[in-house]
Amino acid sequence: MTGELSRRTVLKGAAAASLIGGTVGFGTSAHAATTSPAADGLARKLSVIGTPVSRIDGRAKVTGEAKYAAEFQAPDLAYGSVVTSTIARGRIAAIDAAEALRVPGVLDVLTHANRPAMADRDEAYHDDAAPDGSPFRPLFDDRVLFNGQPVAVVLAEDIETARFAASLVKIEYAAETPATDLEAERSHAVVVEKPWKGRGDAASAFASAPVKLEAEYFIPMEHHNPMELYAATAVWESDGNLTVYDKTQGVQNVQRYLCGVFALEPEQVRVVAPYVGGAFGSGLRPQFEVVLAAQGALKLKRSVRVVLTRAQMYGLGYRPATIERLSLGAKHDGTLDAVTHEAIAMTSRFEQFSRHDTSWSGLLYKSATARYVHRLAALDLPTSCDMRAPGAATGVYALECAMDELAVALKMDPLELRLRCYSERDQNDDIPYTSKRLRECYHQAAQRFGWERRSAAPRSMRDGHELIGWGMASGIWEALQIKHTARITLAADGSAEVACATMDIGTGTYTVMAQVAAEMLGLPVERITVKLGDSSLPQAQIEGGSWGAASVSHAILRAATELRGALLTLAQATPNSPLAGLRAEETILADGRLVALQDPARAVATADLLHQAGLPTISKEAESGFEPDDRHAHNTHAAIFAEVRVDEELAIVRVTRVVSAVAAGRIINPKTAHSQILGGIVWGIGMALHEETLIDHRFGRVMNANIAEYHIPAHADVRNIDAFFVDEPDTVINPLGVKGVGEIGLVGVAAAIANAVYHATGKRIRDLPITLDKVLLRDRA
Repeated sequence: MTGELSRRTVLKGAAAASLIGGTVGFGTSAHAATTSPAADGLARKLSVIGTPVSRIDGRAKVTGEAKYAAEFQAPDLAYGSVVTSTIARGRIAAIDAAEALRVPGVLDVLTHANRPAMADRDEAYHDDAAPDGSPFRPLFDDRVLFNGQPVAVVLAEDIETARFAASLVKIEYAAETPATDLEAERSHAVVVEKPWKGRGDAASAFASAPVKLEAEYFIPMEHHNPMELYAATAVWESDGNLTVYDKTQGVQNVQRYLCGVFALEPEQVRVVAPYVGGAFGSGLRPQFEVVLAAQGALKLKRSVRVVLTRAQMYGLGYRPATIERLSLGAKHDGTLDAVTHEAIAMTSRFEQFSRHDTSWSGLLYKSATARYVHRLAALDLPTSCDMRAPGAATGVYALECAMDELAVALKMDPLELRLRCYSERDQNDDIPYTSKRLRECYHQAAQRFGWERRSAAPRSMRDGHELIGWGMASGIWEALQIKHTARITLAADGSAEVACATMDIGTGTYTVMAQVAAEMLGLPVERITVKLGDSSLPQAQIEGGSWGAASVSHAILRAATELRGALLTLAQATPNSPLAGLRAEETILADGRLVALQDPARAVATADLLHQAGLPTISKEAESGFEPDDRHAHNTHAAIFAEVRVDEELAIVRVTRVVSAVAAGRIINPKTAHSQILGGIVWGIGMALHEETLIDHRFGRVMNANIAEYHIPAHADVRNIDAFFVDEPDTVINPLGVKGVGEIGLVGVAAAIANAVYHATGKRIRDLPITLDKVLLRDRA
């Protein structure tokens, strides 16, 4: 996602071999070659990885035991209510807070004129996901950069008083004319340098191609709308330190940010977020509520809570509106001669946020020539940000719709065209994949969907007054992995604690960590306690990009390997040890014992080892080391088939069936992973038919800043979804063969639905969302 975090990495060579040796339940050739029949039977019995374990945090969530950022209590807690700007560009001429300050219970009104001291260097405001530019500084000065910018925060004894008093704050502006319309500013967009390059002379190849397709697609601005509102509770400790409960996807990222902004030392700030009620990328960067809460606590020297309203969350990041232009040149047999993919996306005037929309064709389809161009239009809006599958959700939507249009021009089945163009290599870097089972995804999903029964002609399939359309698309995402550190503490009573500062943003990280630890330690999942989401825990990067499971799992694997080695040292220090002469990789942990891999009769209880050493616990900490690997492409893949029914008179579109086959390496927990894919598919339905942030460009203000008017799928919009995983062994990407699944479930879904709408109606709608007015009024066949 960011340049530092999105590089392709893999654990290789001797390091990987040393980690695999002696582990339980991997099912790899390395493991099979070193185990005796008895030990192999033990491994199968103990296997936890790959089991559909229910969420270990599920009970806490459904009973209300789980606490979120706005639920942590503190003595003498004050509350903040945010006042936001009503202009999109200009300056604050005057702020009159006198009436608000007269309200009983109001403690203070913070503005740029009286807030605590803040850093004046851009570097102090940069964070792990910050793009190039000058980061926004909450309440720093009188400049207004976007509509909805925080310009004051009222602090009071209770939230009701704070909100009432906030309505009394009067602000005068010196407004300037804003520019917030991407279409109007597209001619001013500037080229963004990206690390990929094209191939050959795509313009000449396209000009001479027998079959040509040129099309422009539009994806509107979309907002994340997680269930949990953004909130921060900054607890003022007796020693003047801060404990901050924040809604975030990276507690240590927020800790470093607050230290930079307020010139604090790391030991003065602890950031905690044990549970996050959805984020989808909106929490990768520290948001302004955490700064405002910290400002209040530092000013009052007491604890302060700030909770944003739903409308105020539309002043945070968003998926940028994007114009995508595709030019495909092909031979009559479907062979691609040229691909040109151009994108124009929006960003703020103060930061340059972008993701790679245009290069996905080089990973999916063979083409001798290719050209990629990405441009940015700077607007008077907040900086856009990562939103589930950034770059791929938009770029692959356009690519897969264009491939469908090319199939129509060729009079070829859309699936057949993709199979003819199938690429066995990443053409952008001319390297092979660690694994790619997309062809199997196509075949298995098509069979389960019944694709062979599709009638090719548009409007040729119907049921009474409903037109039926079938469409398909490919999905692709990066299989990323980054450094994490984990600590495992094994107790004499046979329980263990695994700790890492990584996050669980609703994806099931608690459960995955427990499963991997249980597998490595030979313990039941119920005996594992997981600690995460606390900046005081071992180091972890922000949680996003689908890298969490692979990254933290291998940190746990390494910590368990070191722990096993330490236990073996204790065992071999005892006289007549049954494990004398063994190396660590020749042992496993199982059933509370350290066991010889080749001879399970040679074993010693870990409790006995700890008692003999006088240790109540033993603890080891290790980092997941992923060495750069430029020799392979690391990706997950999917094939999506969708059925829509369109009311011929009312033009209402309903998605009645979706089949999605996903290849994502080894699946640690099929239950939580399946849930992730289902969520991505539902989001894809919303992207195709519902989601759109609307701006009044006169004021640069979001007009539908609520989830009543910003439409997302309801229960009635979601029908039959069949999502499954295609077996994909991967012995190259990492020792466990794990890839992430958070993003891949979304990519391609909107395109499959859009293609199905064309098949049903004969109308090609290239701008999302596909609403009934477009189906009725725009004949684009």
